[in-house]
Amino acid sequence: MNTYITGATIKNLRESKGLTQLQLADKIGVSSKTVSKWETAKGLPDISLVEPLSQALCVSIMELMSGEMITNKNISSNILFSKFYVCPICGNVIHTTGEAVISCCGITLPPLEAEEIDDSHTITIENVEDEKFITVNHEMTKNHNISFIAYVTSDKIHFVKLYPEGNAETRIQFRGKGYLYIYCNKHGLMKMKV
Repeated sequence: MNTYITGATIKNLRESKGLTQLQLADKIGVSSKTVSKWETAKGLPDISLVEPLSQALCVSIMELMSGEMITNKNISSNILFSKFYVCPICGNVIHTTGEAVISCCGITLPPLEAEEIDDSHTITIENVEDEKFITVNHEMTKNHNISFIAYVTSDKIHFVKLYPEGNAETRIQFRGKGYLYIYCNKHGLMKMKV
């Protein structure tokens, strides 16, 4: 990780839970002076206290380390609120149905922001039997390619991982209205309503 827990984070989370320094200290087995030192940047929690501290503050270790408390407001798990994360180191693709703290290869990943599909990433959709044949007019080299195509509706996601040695195409059954996402490893995430 490239960050560590800050005193401001501990103080903000403690106060948001309505805990005093003494109450937090009692929960994790340290003195209130120790908590005070952390909050005034005169010391840092020992690594062995990170898990108990996150439990006492009711946040994940990732949230504690990043200093951001994540609340997934998508309680109905509507897949239209999907978020995609791509690791810049290994290329791992992670999908969530709402806000989350995601880490891969030791870094915290931000959710990708989808832009409208541009002229250099033209999509052709043709009817083939009961499916749609989707083609992205894009080169597929190791350095520049379409990494995935995803079709997302309110209750389904159809995700297709693509590789540089293949073509930027797939067949998908469209059921209802939704969004078609493509991810270019150089230009990022793009979407169109279908």
